[in-house]
Amino acid sequence: MASTMGLLSRRSLAQLPDVANPRATDGDAQHEPNWDERFTLTVGQESADLVGRDDKVLQAAVDYVARMGGGTVKVLPGTYTLRNSVYLPSKIRLLGSGPETVVTKGPSETLEFADDSDWYDQEITLKNAGGLRVGDGVTLRAKDVSRSGELVIKKTLVARSGNRFKINDGLRQNLWVEGAPTCTSVFPLLTSEYTSDVVIEDLVLDGNRENNAHLDGNYGGCIFLQDCNRYTFRNVEARNNNGDGFSFQICHDVRVENCWSHDHADLGVHPGSGSQRPLISHCKLERNGIGLFWCWGVKYGLAEDNQIRDNRDYGISIGHNDTDNVMRRNEIVGSGKVGLLFRDDGRGLDFWANRNTFENNKIIDTGDDTGVAIDIQGQTKDLKIANNELRETRRPMNRTGIRIGSAAQRIELADNTIEGFANSIVRQG
Repeated sequence: MASTMGLLSRRSLAQLPDVANPRATDGDAQHEPNWDERFTLTVGQESADLVGRDDKVLQAAVDYVARMGGGTVKVLPGTYTLRNSVYLPSKIRLLGSGPETVVTKGPSETLEFADDSDWYDQEITLKNAGGLRVGDGVTLRAKDVSRSGELVIKKTLVARSGNRFKINDGLRQNLWVEGAPTCTSVFPLLTSEYTSDVVIEDLVLDGNRENNAHLDGNYGGCIFLQDCNRYTFRNVEARNNNGDGFSFQICHDVRVENCWSHDHADLGVHPGSGSQRPLISHCKLERNGIGLFWCWGVKYGLAEDNQIRDNRDYGISIGHNDTDNVMRRNEIVGSGKVGLLFRDDGRGLDFWANRNTFENNKIIDTGDDTGVAIDIQGQTKDLKIANNELRETRRPMNRTGIRIGSAAQRIELADNTIEGFANSIVRQG
């Protein structure tokens, strides 16, 4: 038996022949010829294959291209104002025309329920319908009357009689009047679930923060993805959202390259729970609550060459079971509280942000009079923090370069420059 297992192991290390001359073969997504021309469909406001200026024309375009097996939707200059999310299918490229292509949404409104809806219902009744229309994207919220917490459900309105609306599928939660349920016309601009191999390039996503209700990054953002793989965002400006800029939950091999995410209520880029191998590179993350937020269980990610400036709380925050990530050559300036925070939100036996590397970065002018450039909390261990430049150009006050909590272990500090702080390194306990 042992010899058989050894043979199988050796076979598993064998190299397959290189694919030198691929053909288009049914079902083979790994290798395909490099075609000179692929299907492209244009969307514009005057002269294009599809003409319009809202979510309907963009949705029609991406669905048409997906039916062709993939290709490019080229969005011509103009402002496209959405009443619902654009739901992205697999194997498409959504290509804007640079800053002249702006995708946004109008003001949201929040309306109260007039009647109970049970978990098996596919309809809601409101006290008044306000400006809602069939086809609108909405978020339903209520107190969970059977448990503590809040229910948050995203739906589309598909039919109407007065103040009574049918939604696109069943609620699967109880929205009872005793839980003060509401219906709000708020939604992510671009969203998807269970899709893959999508590229978004050269456009602006404006969340109209001042006129929209808050929707946090577990449910929304300028971009919100759930259970998706191999998405690339390149040269995308995400701005002014009452929530996150880029949020992706349980999504693998997502690349955010040369993007600008700024002036959001919450997070600039949010690699969400369980996301594996995210890449955030050459981005500007400015004036958000937090610039880069590694959520729970984000592993083997890379954040490099980013400008992370003037975020109100933290430049970078990393915590619960976020392990084996690398952060290098980033410049973190003007964070409101901490430049780089290793959070104490571990649960279980060993769910802290272990085995992460932070090297060749700059952290400048962090926090108030007691600000900290790098704060390592909880039972975090096995970090490498090397060749970084930590500088405080204001008066030292009671600021600290690196603070290491009493339960943290095996923190490697090597060749860091720490200048201008009252305390260069503080080991608590």
